[in-house]
Amino acid sequence: MEDLLQLKNIYKDFGNVKVLKDVNINIKKGEVVALIGDNGAGKSTLIKVITGVHKPSSGQVYFKGNEVVLKSVAQSRKMGIEAVYQERALCDQQELWRNIFAGREITNTFGFIDIKKQRKEAEKILRDYIGFTSKAITVDSTIMGLSGGEKQGVAFGRSLYFDSDLIVLDEPTMGLSIQETEKVLNFVKGLKKENKSAIFIDHNIIHVYGAADRFIILDRGEVAGEFNKNEISRDELVKKMIQLHESGKIKVND
Repeated sequence: MEDLLQLKNIYKDFGNVKVLKDVNINIKKGEVVALIGDNGAGKSTLIKVITGVHKPSSGQVYFKGNEVVLKSVAQSRKMGIEAVYQERALCDQQELWRNIFAGREITNTFGFIDIKKQRKEAEKILRDYIGFTSKAITVDSTIMGLSGGEKQGVAFGRSLYFDSDLIVLDEPTMGLSIQETEKVLNFVKGLKKENKSAIFIDHNIIHVYGAADRFIILDRGEVAGEFNKNEISRDELVKKMIQLHESGKIKVND
């Protein structure tokens, strides 16, 4: 598979604190990569570098084979990188159609927001991209009336509609029921059918193992291990994480 995103020798410092240290990661097209590690491992900082929130202190970022300098979230979105955060970045008081196009409104030739077209496109996203079949959910439904899994579905649908090539999922199953978690995991698995790539961050190894093709373990700002799914079982992956927690390193041949 062809590389979509490449991070080379990425460092990120906040004053004297070195949060990321010589991180090298490749994400291929149509691949779901799980980024795992304890709190403070540097996962959040790394995805903020990828999504344009933070500029790396040094190192290079390549997207679709070209070196890029990500200066903002808007720029990364325009390039095809979208983030779906655990807090879902949705406005509970607003209707579904407004949430989908917030910050990326469809305008007419005079520069005014084309509400009719936004509602029409939101209906398409609702049925075709997200797969909501219940008539109880419409484009006029407020976000606060949706379940946790349905809210995540809206965020996924928004990413697919805007043709994102790389979707960064930050703890997308946090606080969800088993049933809602299953919906989210099915959304993740469906990304590969669309030849989309994803970086999946979750503390639950069971969740990431079922959805991911590859696992990258981050520890204290460094890549501590990397495994393809066909190289490691779920139990072995858990064992590696325990080793890392107890000894500060992963045994390669154990």
